[in-house]
Amino acid sequence: MKQRTIQREATIRGKSLHTGQEVSLTIRPAPEDSGIIFRRVDLIGKPEVRPTVEMVTELVRNTTVSSEHLKLHTIEHVLAAFSGLGVDNAIVELDASEPPIMDGSARPFSLLIHEAGIVEQTKERFVYAVTAPVTIVDGNRSIIALPHDGLRITCTSTDDRGVHTQHLTLDIDPEVFEAHIAAARTFTIYEDIEALLQKGLIQGGSLDSAIVIKGDKILSKEPLRFKDEFVRHKILDIIGDITLIGAPIKAHIIAVRTGHALNAKLSGAIRKQWQDSLNPKPKAVPASEAAPRVVKPDATSLNIRQILRHIPHRYPFVMIDRVVEFIGDDALVAVKNVTINEPFFQGHFPGHPVMPGVLQLEAMAQAAGLLMLHRVAGGENRICFFMSANNVKFRKAVTPGDRIHIHAKLTKVRGNKIGTAECECKVDGEVVSSAEVMFTVADGENN
Repeated sequence: MKQRTIQREATIRGKSLHTGQEVSLTIRPAPEDSGIIFRRVDLIGKPEVRPTVEMVTELVRNTTVSSEHLKLHTIEHVLAAFSGLGVDNAIVELDASEPPIMDGSARPFSLLIHEAGIVEQTKERFVYAVTAPVTIVDGNRSIIALPHDGLRITCTSTDDRGVHTQHLTLDIDPEVFEAHIAAARTFTIYEDIEALLQKGLIQGGSLDSAIVIKGDKILSKEPLRFKDEFVRHKILDIIGDITLIGAPIKAHIIAVRTGHALNAKLSGAIRKQWQDSLNPKPKAVPASEAAPRVVKPDATSLNIRQILRHIPHRYPFVMIDRVVEFIGDDALVAVKNVTINEPFFQGHFPGHPVMPGVLQLEAMAQAAGLLMLHRVAGGENRICFFMSANNVKFRKAVTPGDRIHIHAKLTKVRGNKIGTAECECKVDGEVVSSAEVMFTVADGENN
């Protein structure tokens, strides 16, 4: 795919969210390999910066980057619009430190980009494909990135009371971004407003530019644009924040109660993985760990130590405690013991703990991956990566004290590289969730 820029300049004006200033934003075409460059036309010399995650300095309700004497606030919606529409190169001129908030979504900036026109350039676009899982955890908040052929985002949004919990998975491309993400508006909790004002934030905020959640009520100048608008805006913020990696990425991002701080940490970790891949360093492997990570074909069960040798996941994303039985080469039964100590129960949900469906799906994917290794890996050092899920169904809540029996059966294997499995999670013999998952076998590293 070729790089893209805009055809002509276009301007938008409005009030910024946090400073409350009136600001003008103009977008202009840029050469290949420029990236998205911000230019402060209100400062002497009109300094420019191409934001990357190393420049992030503040992450309280917005993403702020600083470079020498230049500072930019709340740039995530502008970055999301360019990234979501597949525009690689552009100049963004501002006569203040913060873009206009407009209606609190990325739609005004998407419309501005279309007004300017999108044109293809000559050079090929570089896309970094995440090669190994990246996990960021902060209490009951988490965000991970898994290898995936494309950009898929799975997000769970909820408040501390678990009242407005929303969950969504989308494969991101320009059409999906415009139809399902760009128009989702920013939101805040009513009780947080006074504290934000005391910090000098949201000086330009109003119901014209944000949704306010007050108890069970939604305060907004217009009806919700989507019934799950909150989680869609969380996905919008993720799209904007990961542009700070410095290149488009291929990954499956799974986020639970994430925010700008966790998004930035994930971007930093992925950017480091990318940079390390450009200058690989020899890695010493202790003799005790030199054995290949593989499920032996004659294994009849696996304990937790053996499981941890075969999968890259670690706390809190290990979703299998034991493989109790391999049934020939094509099926297995695994166990996940659900306890009240699981970190996700803090926010899902207080007073009514329920295991998130996405983590049941993750358990099924891990079980299917182990089954695939049992069948095809032989003595080689291999690892399985989750690719997709179809026909996902959640039938009954899983709560603390339940023991999940995960049944996985291979239905298709292509070239010992790609597999499809039918999976079920059962509690006391009753199906609580099911899915058809696809995954691929890749070369792994000893670690």
